[in-house]
Amino acid sequence: MAKRDWHEWHRNYDDPGSEMAQRLGVVRERIRIALDQAPPGPLTAIGMVAGEGRDLLPVLAAHPRRSNVTGRLIELDPDLAATARDTAAAAGLGGIDVVTGDAAELDAYRPYVPADLVLICGLFGNVSDEDIKRTVGYAPSLTKRGGSVIWTRYRSDDDRFPTVANWFVQAGFAEVFTSDASHRYGVGVHRSCVDPRPLPAGVTAFTFADY
Repeated sequence: MAKRDWHEWHRNYDDPGSEMAQRLGVVRERIRIALDQAPPGPLTAIGMVAGEGRDLLPVLAAHPRRSNVTGRLIELDPDLAATARDTAAAAGLGGIDVVTGDAAELDAYRPYVPADLVLICGLFGNVSDEDIKRTVGYAPSLTKRGGSVIWTRYRSDDDRFPTVANWFVQAGFAEVFTSDASHRYGVGVHRSCVDPRPLPAGVTAFTFADY
């Protein structure tokens, strides 16, 4: 199978009318709300398959809590990661560490977890259901009690979005927000209601599908 061109895929964000751009707008708004509602003091954030950092970085750059937040974004593609790194540097977000690496390797997040904010955007449409459920199962190790996970999953005729949302509930999370089901894109926000579990070592949470 041919590999997906992730650089071309990211260009869809530049079209304001695209579903990806609309989804990004919803994700950014939910990040703002999560930061607004977070407790005072230092905060940590992590982002899986972060791409160019288009979700967190612009929001954090303009947010009053920007100096409170440290965290790590992980992206496998070196060019996309370099763009995120440059964006963070240009915005003066010295607390955000952008790593070129495999986002499935959970050890990479260890310095910043359990986190107040966990971003899993653009992942669940590109891995198997088994790997989605496996990743959700590790969310209690990645998220503080009261912390938020913001995630995305495209809707289709075989809509898996409600199933994924239920997996978060089964893992000890409360549903905070789900986007309008009339849209093809789906955005969910779940808040942890459990004490964080120890993060096991050597975990690979998912494998990207080929196209």
